[in-house]
Amino acid sequence: MKRILETLIRRRNPQFRFDDAVSSHVLFHFAWQQMLAVLRGCRLWLAGRRPMGMLRGRGVQFFNLPNIRWGRFLKLGDHVTISGLGRGPVQLGHHVSIGAFSRVIISTSLNHVGEGICIGDNVGIGEYAYLGGGGGLRIGHDCIVGQYLSCHPENHVHDQLDVPIRHQGVTRKGIDIGPNCWIGSKVTILDGVHIGEGCVIAAGSVVTKSFPAHAVIGGVPARVLRMRQGTSVQAAAAMA
Repeated sequence: MKRILETLIRRRNPQFRFDDAVSSHVLFHFAWQQMLAVLRGCRLWLAGRRPMGMLRGRGVQFFNLPNIRWGRFLKLGDHVTISGLGRGPVQLGHHVSIGAFSRVIISTSLNHVGEGICIGDNVGIGEYAYLGGGGGLRIGHDCIVGQYLSCHPENHVHDQLDVPIRHQGVTRKGIDIGPNCWIGSKVTILDGVHIGEGCVIAAGSVVTKSFPAHAVIGGVPARVLRMRQGTSVQAAAAMA
């Protein structure tokens, strides 16, 4: 049974291997859960969509399904919500995993819809993430993300003191996260930020500005701590 399950899982994750400590009881329970997730994914045939091997958790909700696209072997945890209300689509690549209770929401308002959300191949996002798409959000291939990631690609205008902030509108620049990044848990990324390829962002960071490739960053607000490839902190700060 273990060999059969490993073969099936390797279609999604070619390097997967069960730990020797995994018991037959755990394997049976795991296989049962995955079978139910596949069956829930197959319900999308009723909406005229191909599940393409989707593993769909309990309570997963889609809004504006025609504007949501996905690749092979998408994995959605329990109670994930995906809203495709936007000018562009929610585009999820191959082998994407989104943790339970996460929300992937282009827009929350019908009077000023957002741009879109694009998540590349082989991206894993932990539980309780909030991914907004007002000004556009792109996450590159092969990124790994901890729990509670929060991305907000828009900002409220607040210049006028005699007008309620909620009536002053928003600005939108978008967020771009390069490929092969490792983002720790409880990271917040604000509008206008570009994260270069291969960056590492420490847990709990608030990212308010852009950073070059291969930077290790952290703090509130986030700053360069060091470079993965030996570039000095001073040089990295000058590039940011």
